Amino acid sequence: MTTTARAGATTAPAPGRRVTPTGRLILDHTAPRDVWLDARRQGLGSSDIAKALNLSGFGTPQQVFHDKLGHLPHDDDFSERAHFGVLFEDPLARDWARRNRTVVEPVGIIANATEPWQMCTLDRLCTECPLDRSVRSLCALEVKTRDKMVAKFWRQGPPDDVLAQVLWQILVTGLDHIHVVCLIGGNDYRQYTVRREEHLKLVAYINAEATRLWHEHILTGREPALTGEESPDALIELYDRLHPERSGFVTVDRNVDVLDAMTDYLEAVAEKAAAEKKRKAKYAALLAALGDAQLALFQDRPFFSIEQSSRESVDLARLREEFPEAYRACVQDKAHDRIAIPRYIREEFAA
Repeated sequence: MTTTARAGATTAPAPGRRVTPTGRLILDHTAPRDVWLDARRQGLGSSDIAKALNLSGFGTPQQVFHDKLGHLPHDDDFSERAHFGVLFEDPLARDWARRNRTVVEPVGIIANATEPWQMCTLDRLCTECPLDRSVRSLCALEVKTRDKMVAKFWRQGPPDDVLAQVLWQILVTGLDHIHVVCLIGGNDYRQYTVRREEHLKLVAYINAEATRLWHEHILTGREPALTGEESPDALIELYDRLHPERSGFVTVDRNVDVLDAMTDYLEAVAEKAAAEKKRKAKYAALLAALGDAQLALFQDRPFFSIEQSSRESVDLARLREEFPEAYRACVQDKAHDRIAIPRYIREEFAA
């Protein structure tokens, strides 16, 4: 299958063939999903790089480590964000090609010819770069869709996580530049060009960090140590996926890190409770200052006011009693994990 803005696209190359200056195609884009996911575990791909560098809130180096070693089930992300990213990839690629009067085509997984563990998936390959029509030079296109709330991060170019991903693609493929197109909020079109020559030090840094993760950790089976830069949400999700069923016990008497973590955790819980109590006290003070008024002025300008807001809620008890079938059909009891700390431990470590 070829995606074109006009006639003249070439037939997709066969796996094993060099398709870029330093990249060989190892899996065609039409490969089954399970084959695709297995192939990605044979090296570090461009979607792994932001996680490896702790630039992504959706993953960490530890997550990449466990995924490559097969400790995690394949990550089939069926979120709305992922769904629409896939849905809009092809029309966005076509629109970029139309605007730039060129041809693009899907490729597949590419591996570096001399370092096969360096891999990437190019969204589209372009055999006639619109920047220089005097020669038929190769380039590639990375396609993104983003929420309007992150538009500010795209003002000067692709944000750090996307930039790292694209520079890794440049490193793997040997291309000197890659184009990026992003649709923000459904109607804000942006396009950029990322050039290797403008990021030589960053390319070297990304290469060094990825090489260290692959050779010193993934190949040796030694998990990367936590640095404190990891996304806590991503780590919690990782540990939940690694240990979906828990039983038995571990002894942590001499584990200083765990004991310190308990002290810090209880301090954070106490600080959160104190902050919420303070917030409510100050809210009460603001209400007292208003009296019967709805608006407070400061230097003849609005300072603060009380505004009504509402949200829908469900009376579950009434629903269960009067509409039991609807209750069973719509209400789910979702289990979740929580840290349970005995009172004597809270008293000892919070002292």
